[in-house]
Amino acid sequence: MNILHLDQNHPLLINQLNEAGFTNDEDYTSSKSEIEKIILNYDGIVIRSRFKCDRQFIDAATNLKFIARVGAGLESIDIPYAKEKGIVLISAPEGNRNAVGEHTLGMILSLFNKLNKASSEVRNGHWNREENRGIELDGKTVGIIGYGNMGKAFSKKLRGFDCKVLCYDIKENVGDKNAVQVDLKTFQKEVDVVSLHTPWTTLTNRMVDSGFINSFSKSFWLFNTARGKSVVTSDLVAALKTGKILGAGLDVLEYEKSSFETLFTSEIPTDLKQLLTFENVILSPHVAGWTVESKIKLAQTIVDKIITIFN
Repeated sequence: MNILHLDQNHPLLINQLNEAGFTNDEDYTSSKSEIEKIILNYDGIVIRSRFKCDRQFIDAATNLKFIARVGAGLESIDIPYAKEKGIVLISAPEGNRNAVGEHTLGMILSLFNKLNKASSEVRNGHWNREENRGIELDGKTVGIIGYGNMGKAFSKKLRGFDCKVLCYDIKENVGDKNAVQVDLKTFQKEVDVVSLHTPWTTLTNRMVDSGFINSFSKSFWLFNTARGKSVVTSDLVAALKTGKILGAGLDVLEYEKSSFETLFTSEIPTDLKQLLTFENVILSPHVAGWTVESKIKLAQTIVDKIITIFN
C-alpha cells in the first residue's frame, strides 16, 4: 500500500510502516489543491489538521482506503461521506489522553493557587501573601462533560484528591469507579468545577453559552481542553464579569484556525481582548495533548492500527 504523509510526526511512524512493507511518501508543503491532483496514487493518508478532507478531496482520492489522523478528533474529515466511500477512519485518542488529563489538572491547581499571578508579582518585587491565598480542590465537586478517552483519563488523575466526581455524557452507562454518571439537571445543580472533554460536533458547537452557564445552580470554574468553538467567548467574558464563572482555564479558543497552528490572522476580536485581561483566566496554546511522550504514543497508536487493519 502507498501512504502519503501530509504532516510531520514522530519518525517511528514512517520507520515502522516501512519495516511493515508499506511505501511512504512525504509532502508537507503542497496546497490542498495540489495534493488533490496526486492523491489518486495513494491507498492511505496520514494527517493531523493541515487541511480539511472534504467531499472534493475525497472524490479526488479514488483509491483511498484509509485516512489516519494523528490526534483524537476527526472533525476535519467529512465522516459520513468518507464512510459512504468505504474509507476507514483511524484516530488516536489513546495516544494523548494521559497528557490531556495531566494538563487539565495542572490548570486547575495553578488557577486555584493563583500561581501565574503570584509568580508574576514576585518577579516584579511584590510579596503579596494574603492576596494570593489559594483554595483547595479537596471537597469540591468536579463535573466532567464528555466521558470518553479524555474524560476518563482526567477522572483517573482526580483519585488522589478528596473530591466528588460526576460525569455527563450523551451515551448511557459510561460512568465508572472514578466518576458517577448523572443527568444534566443534577450535574448543573451540584458541580463546582466543569471540565470539557467533548469532540466538536453540531451538539457541542457553541454549547457553553449564556443559557448553559446560567443553568448552573452555583458559580463554577470552567476548564476547556477540548475544542475552542464549544465555548462562546463573549458569554464567557460576561459570566466572568458577573462572577457566575469564578475563573477559567482554556487550552483552546473559539478563534483558533482549524489547523490549530495559529490563533487568528486579523485584528483581535473585542471579546478575546477582554478575556485576556482577567487574572482568573489561565491560557495555553492548544498543547494539552502536546507532550514529548504523547508525540510518541500518538505515532505508535496510528502505526499499530494501520498494521492491524491492513497488514
